[in-house]
Amino acid sequence: MFTGIVQGKGQLVAVTDKTDFRTHVVRFPDELLGGLELGASVAHNGCCLTVTEVKGNEVSFDLIKETLKVTNLGELSPGSEVNLERAARFGDEIGGHNMSGHIHCVAELAEIKDSPDNRTLRFVLPAPWRKYVLHKGYIGIDGISLTVGDLHPDGFEVNLIPETLARTTLGAKGVGDAINIEIDPQTQAIVDTVERVLASR
Repeated sequence: MFTGIVQGKGQLVAVTDKTDFRTHVVRFPDELLGGLELGASVAHNGCCLTVTEVKGNEVSFDLIKETLKVTNLGELSPGSEVNLERAARFGDEIGGHNMSGHIHCVAELAEIKDSPDNRTLRFVLPAPWRKYVLHKGYIGIDGISLTVGDLHPDGFEVNLIPETLARTTLGAKGVGDAINIEIDPQTQAIVDTVERVLASR
C-alpha cells in the first residue's frame, strides 16, 4: 500500500530491454535507501515495482509486459526522473489517500494554466475511466495523491501548489506527456455497485 505522498525523485541511469520485458536502474536519494532490501515494493510514478538488486544508490527493478503496456514507464530513458514512494508501514501518517500502486491507464496532459502560486493541469482521460473521476474526489497522478478540480467532458483538472511542483516530476511535465493514473478504489467500488443495482431493477 502507498499513500500518494511522493518521498523523493530518482533518476533513471540504465535500461535493459528484452522481449516484452525491461530492467531499469534508478539512482535513489540517500534518504530513501534506509532498510531497502531485495523484494521491497517501491512506487515509480505510482506504479508498484519490486526491488531486484541494490548496489549503493543504484536500485534495479523489472518491468513486465503489462506494466510496459499500461503505464508511462516504458517511455522513460536514462536521465528521466521518476516520483518515488516506499511502501507504507503500519503507523505511518496517511497524508494522501490509500493507493495500491496498480495503474489503471495513462492520461494525456492537455493544458497547463499558470497563475501566481498555482498551476492547473488539465488531463484527457480514456473514456472507460471518466465515470470514476468525481469533483473533489481523490485521484493518483504519477503516484501523487491529488484532489480532482473541475471536470470536463473528456477529463478533469487538478490544481498544484509550488511545493508539489518542486517535490515531484509534475513541474517538468509538458503538454502531450503521458501521465500514470490510479483511480480511487473506493470511488470505483461505489460507482460499480450503483450501476449494478440500477441495472438489476
